[in-house]
Amino acid sequence: MAEQQKINDGISRTSPIMNKVGSIFVPVRDIEKSRSWYCGVLGLDEADAQIMNGHLCPLPMMDGAGIILDTMPMWGGDQPGGAPPIETPAFMLLTEDLQGSLDYMKKLGVELVTEIQHDHWFVVKDPDGNKLMICRA
Repeated sequence: MAEQQKINDGISRTSPIMNKVGSIFVPVRDIEKSRSWYCGVLGLDEADAQIMNGHLCPLPMMDGAGIILDTMPMWGGDQPGGAPPIETPAFMLLTEDLQGSLDYMKKLGVELVTEIQHDHWFVVKDPDGNKLMICRA
């Protein structure tokens, strides 16, 4: 569905690009290890997260944008160090229990980047060093 937008010059234009995020790609080195980690963190059954083409693993999310784990063979994943990790959180995972989520991550042994900040969010690293934000819904 195309959206109309007023451009600075006052002319209305229609874009064929939807105002919606489909999925977010997360670079990983070991697709099976990453699938296990993300499924554990998100409470998903690994059988519901199929690995496709040997390098992609779409995670079954409830709503909103999807997450696709990818060894990124076209974007550096075929190099010795793999594709570079996400150094700045590019998305957030929501929670209704911020303290419970932090405690759960600690119980799993997840590497914390921050403790709870401003009573609203905290950041962790996945096994590949990607920084992920957990935020109060």
